[in-house]
Amino acid sequence: MIERHVPVTKRLIRAQDALYTCGSPFETLHLINSGIFKIVSLASDGRERSADFVFDGDWLGFDGIPSGQHTCTAVALDIGEVWAVRYDSLMQAAAKDPSLLHQVLAAISAQLARNRDIALAIGTLSAEARVADFLLMWARSLAERGRRTDEINVHMSRSEMGAFLGIRLESVSRALAKLARSGVISFNERGRRDISIPCLSALSRFVRSETEPEDRLLQ
Repeated sequence: MIERHVPVTKRLIRAQDALYTCGSPFETLHLINSGIFKIVSLASDGRERSADFVFDGDWLGFDGIPSGQHTCTAVALDIGEVWAVRYDSLMQAAAKDPSLLHQVLAAISAQLARNRDIALAIGTLSAEARVADFLLMWARSLAERGRRTDEINVHMSRSEMGAFLGIRLESVSRALAKLARSGVISFNERGRRDISIPCLSALSRFVRSETEPEDRLLQ
Protein backbone atom coordinates (compact mmCIF):
# COMPACT_ATOMS: atom_id res chain seq x y z
CA MET A 1 0.00 0.00 0.00
CA ILE A 2 1.26 3.46 -0.94
CA GLU A 3 1.01 4.90 2.59
CA ARG A 4 3.59 2.41 3.82
CA HIS A 5 6.24 4.13 1.72
CA VAL A 6 5.35 7.84 1.57
CA PRO A 7 3.37 10.31 3.71
CA VAL A 8 -0.27 10.44 2.63
CA THR A 9 -2.76 13.23 3.32
CA LYS A 10 -6.37 12.06 3.24
CA ARG A 11 -9.01 14.54 2.11
CA LEU A 12 -12.79 14.29 1.93
CA ILE A 13 -14.28 15.70 -1.27
CA ARG A 14 -17.81 16.88 -1.93
CA ALA A 15 -19.62 16.83 -5.26
CA GLN A 16 -18.52 19.69 -7.55
CA ASP A 17 -15.37 20.39 -5.52
CA ALA A 18 -12.31 21.08 -7.72
CA LEU A 19 -9.30 19.07 -6.58
CA TYR A 20 -7.04 21.28 -8.70
CA THR A 21 -7.57 23.71 -11.55
CA CYS A 22 -5.99 24.42 -14.91
CA GLY A 23 -2.85 26.52 -14.46
CA SER A 24 -2.39 25.76 -10.78
CA PRO A 25 1.09 24.66 -9.60
CA PHE A 26 1.75 20.93 -9.62
CA GLU A 27 3.25 19.40 -6.50
CA THR A 28 0.99 16.51 -5.62
CA LEU A 29 -0.46 13.35 -7.13
CA HIS A 30 -3.82 12.14 -5.88
CA LEU A 31 -5.01 8.56 -5.49
CA ILE A 32 -8.79 8.25 -5.48
CA ASN A 33 -9.82 6.10 -2.53
CA SER A 34 -13.54 6.59 -3.25
CA GLY A 35 -15.62 8.67 -5.62
CA ILE A 36 -15.71 9.62 -9.30
CA PHE A 37 -14.02 12.61 -10.93
CA LYS A 38 -14.24 14.27 -14.32
CA ILE A 39 -11.23 15.84 -16.00
CA VAL A 40 -12.08 19.14 -17.68
CA SER A 41 -9.87 20.59 -20.41
CA LEU A 42 -9.89 24.25 -21.43
CA ALA A 43 -9.90 25.11 -25.14
CA SER A 44 -7.98 28.10 -26.51
CA ASP A 45 -11.23 30.08 -26.82
CA GLY A 46 -12.13 29.45 -23.18
CA ARG A 47 -14.62 26.63 -23.69
CA GLU A 48 -14.56 23.81 -21.14
CA ARG A 49 -14.86 20.18 -22.21
CA SER A 50 -14.93 16.96 -20.20
CA ALA A 51 -11.88 15.00 -21.34
CA ASP A 52 -11.93 11.94 -19.09
CA PHE A 53 -13.58 10.29 -16.10
CA VAL A 54 -11.66 8.53 -13.34
CA PHE A 55 -12.83 6.21 -10.58
CA ASP A 56 -11.61 4.92 -7.24
CA GLY A 57 -8.22 3.30 -7.58
CA ASP A 58 -7.20 5.75 -10.33
CA TRP A 59 -4.60 8.49 -9.99
CA LEU A 60 -5.08 12.19 -10.66
CA GLY A 61 -2.52 14.86 -11.49
CA PHE A 62 -0.23 13.29 -14.09
CA ASP A 63 -0.92 16.22 -16.45
CA GLY A 64 1.17 18.50 -14.23
CA ILE A 65 4.40 16.48 -14.39
CA PRO A 66 5.89 17.83 -17.67
CA SER A 67 5.53 21.58 -17.01
CA GLY A 68 5.00 21.83 -13.27
CA GLN A 69 1.50 23.21 -13.85
CA HIS A 70 -1.83 21.46 -14.23
CA THR A 71 -3.21 21.62 -17.77
CA CYS A 72 -6.76 20.64 -16.78
CA THR A 73 -9.21 20.74 -13.89
CA ALA A 74 -10.32 17.75 -11.77
CA VAL A 75 -13.88 18.02 -10.45
CA ALA A 76 -15.61 15.58 -8.08
CA LEU A 77 -18.91 14.16 -9.31
CA ASP A 78 -19.93 12.76 -5.95
CA ILE A 79 -18.74 12.51 -2.35
CA GLY A 80 -15.40 10.77 -2.03
CA GLU A 81 -11.95 10.64 -0.50
CA VAL A 82 -8.57 11.23 -2.13
CA TRP A 83 -5.09 10.46 -0.83
CA ALA A 84 -2.58 13.19 -1.66
CA VAL A 85 1.07 12.25 -2.15
CA ARG A 86 3.81 14.78 -2.85
CA TYR A 87 5.42 13.96 -6.17
CA ASP A 88 8.97 14.62 -4.98
CA SER A 89 8.47 12.34 -1.97
CA LEU A 90 7.07 9.63 -4.22
CA MET A 91 10.05 9.82 -6.58
CA GLN A 92 12.51 9.65 -3.67
CA ALA A 93 10.73 6.58 -2.31
CA ALA A 94 10.61 5.02 -5.80
CA ALA A 95 14.40 5.34 -6.08
CA LYS A 96 14.64 3.01 -3.09
CA ASP A 97 11.74 0.75 -4.08
CA PRO A 98 11.27 0.44 -7.90
CA SER A 99 7.90 -1.24 -7.38
CA LEU A 100 6.47 2.20 -6.53
CA LEU A 101 7.62 3.60 -9.87
CA HIS A 102 6.13 0.58 -11.61
CA GLN A 103 2.80 1.31 -9.90
CA VAL A 104 2.81 4.90 -11.11
CA LEU A 105 3.84 3.97 -14.66
CA ALA A 106 1.13 1.29 -14.77
CA ALA A 107 -1.46 3.89 -13.76
CA ILE A 108 -0.25 6.30 -16.46
CA SER A 109 -0.35 3.49 -19.04
CA ALA A 110 -3.91 2.54 -18.05
CA GLN A 111 -5.12 6.11 -18.46
CA LEU A 112 -3.41 6.43 -21.85
CA ALA A 113 -5.07 3.20 -22.99
CA ARG A 114 -8.49 4.42 -21.84
CA ASN A 115 -8.05 7.77 -23.60
CA ARG A 116 -6.98 5.91 -26.76
CA ASP A 117 -10.12 3.76 -26.63
CA ILE A 118 -12.31 6.84 -26.15
CA ALA A 119 -10.65 8.63 -29.09
CA LEU A 120 -11.09 5.53 -31.26
CA ALA A 121 -14.78 5.30 -30.38
CA ILE A 122 -15.36 8.98 -31.14
CA GLY A 123 -13.55 8.69 -34.46
CA THR A 124 -15.10 5.48 -35.74
CA LEU A 125 -18.51 4.80 -34.16
CA SER A 126 -21.96 6.11 -35.02
CA ALA A 127 -23.72 8.44 -32.57
CA GLU A 128 -25.82 5.61 -31.16
CA ALA A 129 -22.79 3.37 -30.76
CA ARG A 130 -20.77 6.13 -29.07
CA VAL A 131 -23.44 6.60 -26.41
CA ALA A 132 -23.78 2.85 -25.90
CA ASP A 133 -20.00 2.42 -25.75
CA PHE A 134 -19.74 5.24 -23.19
CA LEU A 135 -22.33 3.59 -20.95
CA LEU A 136 -20.56 0.26 -21.40
CA MET A 137 -17.22 1.83 -20.41
CA TRP A 138 -18.80 3.40 -17.34
CA ALA A 139 -20.47 0.16 -16.26
CA ARG A 140 -17.31 -1.90 -16.81
CA SER A 141 -15.31 0.59 -14.74
CA LEU A 142 -17.80 0.06 -11.92
CA ALA A 143 -17.72 -3.73 -12.36
CA GLU A 144 -13.92 -3.78 -12.10
CA ARG A 145 -14.31 -2.14 -8.70
CA GLY A 146 -16.92 -4.56 -7.45
CA ARG A 147 -19.85 -2.17 -7.77
CA ARG A 148 -23.27 -2.97 -9.14
CA THR A 149 -23.71 -2.31 -12.85
CA ASP A 150 -27.39 -3.00 -13.34
CA GLU A 151 -28.20 0.55 -12.20
CA ILE A 152 -25.78 3.43 -12.73
CA ASN A 153 -25.72 7.22 -12.48
CA VAL A 154 -23.48 8.89 -15.05
CA HIS A 155 -23.51 12.17 -13.10
CA MET A 156 -23.82 14.28 -16.24
CA SER A 157 -26.49 15.89 -18.39
CA ARG A 158 -27.19 14.86 -21.96
CA SER A 159 -25.54 18.03 -23.25
CA GLU A 160 -22.39 17.22 -21.23
CA MET A 161 -22.41 13.69 -22.58
CA GLY A 162 -22.76 15.03 -26.11
CA ALA A 163 -19.84 17.43 -25.65
CA PHE A 164 -17.68 14.60 -24.33
CA LEU A 165 -18.60 12.27 -27.21
CA GLY A 166 -18.45 14.92 -29.92
CA ILE A 167 -22.13 14.73 -30.89
CA ARG A 168 -25.13 17.02 -30.54
CA LEU A 169 -27.60 16.98 -27.68
CA GLU A 170 -30.32 15.76 -30.07
CA SER A 171 -28.11 12.84 -31.12
CA VAL A 172 -27.61 11.83 -27.49
CA SER A 173 -31.37 11.93 -26.86
CA ARG A 174 -32.08 9.85 -29.98
CA ALA A 175 -29.39 7.35 -29.05
CA LEU A 176 -30.70 6.89 -25.50
CA ALA A 177 -34.24 6.52 -26.81
CA LYS A 178 -33.07 3.86 -29.29
CA LEU A 179 -31.18 2.02 -26.55
CA ALA A 180 -34.31 2.05 -24.40
CA ARG A 181 -36.52 0.82 -27.26
CA SER A 182 -34.02 -1.96 -27.90
CA GLY A 183 -34.33 -3.04 -24.28
CA VAL A 184 -30.61 -2.76 -23.46
CA ILE A 185 -31.18 0.13 -21.03
CA SER A 186 -34.08 1.62 -19.11
CA PHE A 187 -34.50 4.83 -17.12
CA ASN A 188 -35.09 4.96 -13.39
CA GLU A 189 -38.26 6.75 -12.35
CA ARG A 190 -36.27 8.95 -9.95
CA GLY A 191 -34.36 10.72 -12.71
CA ARG A 192 -33.19 10.43 -16.29
CA ARG A 193 -29.55 10.23 -15.21
CA ASP A 194 -30.19 6.94 -13.39
CA ILE A 195 -29.89 4.22 -16.02
CA SER A 196 -30.53 0.51 -15.60
CA ILE A 197 -28.44 -1.88 -17.70
CA PRO A 198 -29.90 -5.39 -17.32
CA CYS A 199 -27.14 -7.13 -19.29
CA LEU A 200 -23.71 -5.77 -20.20
CA SER A 201 -23.24 -8.34 -22.96
CA ALA A 202 -26.48 -7.16 -24.61
CA LEU A 203 -25.19 -3.58 -24.51
CA SER A 204 -21.89 -4.76 -25.99
CA ARG A 205 -23.74 -6.51 -28.82
CA PHE A 206 -25.65 -3.29 -29.51
CA VAL A 207 -22.35 -1.43 -29.92
CA ARG A 208 -21.15 -4.02 -32.42
CA SER A 209 -24.42 -3.83 -34.35
CA GLU A 210 -24.21 -0.04 -34.67
CA THR A 211 -20.79 0.30 -36.27
CA GLU A 212 -22.00 1.25 -39.74
CA PRO A 213 -20.08 4.27 -41.10
CA GLU A 214 -21.99 7.54 -41.20
CA ASP A 215 -21.34 11.18 -41.94
CA ARG A 216 -20.11 12.60 -38.61
CA LEU A 217 -20.61 16.17 -39.84
CA LEU A 218 -24.37 15.72 -39.92
CA GLN A 219 -24.64 14.71 -36.26
